[in-house]
Amino acid sequence: MGIALPDMHVLPKHPLIIGGKLLERGSGAVQPHIYPANGQVTADLHMASPADVDAAVAAARAAFPQWRALTGDKRRDLMFNLASLLEANVQQLAQLGVIEKGEPAMMAPHIPPIAAQKFRYFGGWADKIQGLTVSTWGGPAHDYVAYEPYGVIGAIIPWNGPLFAAAMVLAPALAAGNCVVLKAPDLAPYTVMRLGELFVEAGFPAGVVNVVTGGADAGEAMVAHPGIDKIQFVGSGATAKKVLRSAAETLKPCGLELGGKSAVIVFADADLMDAGKRGLTGGVSANGQGCVNGTRLLVERPVYDQYLQILGGMAAHIKAGDPNDPVTILGPVISDASAQRITGMVSAATSAGGRLIAGGERLGGDLASGYFLPLTIVADVAPDSVIARQEVFGPVLTVTPFDTEEEAIAIANGTDYGLGGYIHTRDLRRAHHVASALDAGMVQVNGSGEGMTPCVPFGGVKQSGFGRLGGEAGLKEFLRVKNVWVNLAKGAGQ
Repeated sequence: MGIALPDMHVLPKHPLIIGGKLLERGSGAVQPHIYPANGQVTADLHMASPADVDAAVAAARAAFPQWRALTGDKRRDLMFNLASLLEANVQQLAQLGVIEKGEPAMMAPHIPPIAAQKFRYFGGWADKIQGLTVSTWGGPAHDYVAYEPYGVIGAIIPWNGPLFAAAMVLAPALAAGNCVVLKAPDLAPYTVMRLGELFVEAGFPAGVVNVVTGGADAGEAMVAHPGIDKIQFVGSGATAKKVLRSAAETLKPCGLELGGKSAVIVFADADLMDAGKRGLTGGVSANGQGCVNGTRLLVERPVYDQYLQILGGMAAHIKAGDPNDPVTILGPVISDASAQRITGMVSAATSAGGRLIAGGERLGGDLASGYFLPLTIVADVAPDSVIARQEVFGPVLTVTPFDTEEEAIAIANGTDYGLGGYIHTRDLRRAHHVASALDAGMVQVNGSGEGMTPCVPFGGVKQSGFGRLGGEAGLKEFLRVKNVWVNLAKGAGQ
């Protein structure tokens, strides 16, 4: 019988918002959006063209002087207005999350309040951006440092968490006094389209936030555009390399938040039931399509078999199915091509000696027309294997035993990525030692992602990117430093 399309009446109608005008079509290609739960078209979207990007940049540049001059308390209040609208529209935004990328309905309502938190947190910074005075030498002088906005930020965000990523970038950029051109992802555009409408409803001045829904050509136009002062890119490493090459032509600074292959290290003294439950999070969160998901489970050998039994037992209760079904825990992956790539990686891993504990094959029956994979766990995975080193971006976990702290650290650090790390132990000394030794921008001890609040910096090292989003460090990513030295010597300026 298959899965029916959800209610399409909730879909926003404006793929472009430029200079405060809500536009129902761009001048680029028409692209259908596919509902990943059944492969059917939800709507044909008229995408943004490079000419639309030009218009959006012009609107942002025109709005920048007024927005920059607006006092911090007024920017704060507007951001609080937006946060309130996000909270008031949770139900619609949750429905859009289900439609655009198959987010399970039981999880989708949690995303808009998290986005609202980001705007409240950074809105609180808008009236607290302060410089400092510097003691100098070489004669009487007054020296001070000022923090100033860049101007226009080009924000390119991914399909796997569009509303979350948009809030993570826009909140600090706007608090710092920048205007923004935001590219909504073509594969999952709806929550960001609705977010753009909410900016208008919240009373933001025209042109401060502009939304262009588009594909690679729109993104390329943004990166190369001389009217954009900085690019904030959230996405894959392969695309990030193209972004950097293009940005180099105008020496445009870039912030990059990229992929990950985060290790979950389970020591023998851990609470294994809790570590098992949290270990499954990496395969379930965002349907396994999360950059910071813990997908490599490294388990101390004395408890390795016991932990695998716990994982297998828990995995049997992870229901994949219709995202609108309130008992569904795991939805589809984003596309048929993704499903095929993921199953291919799992097949290669088992052929190389990996042992299936759960899942492994694409789901059929009523789910056959969608892009559904079960939660898949592959044990006995060699640390140097492809599936242990490359990002799968699906509901797949690998499990590898280790014997010592040093070996666990070496395996965890043995990839090109360095975004997250998770440690499960009751030994506080060990927790601090291992956290210090991990090449990762974010480490959680006895956690599984709940520490990613707006007040803490988030970002990676190595090929997981550079720059930070979140906390004071995230605010300063969108501020330039200016030093001013004033000669106070007698007769100066006469």
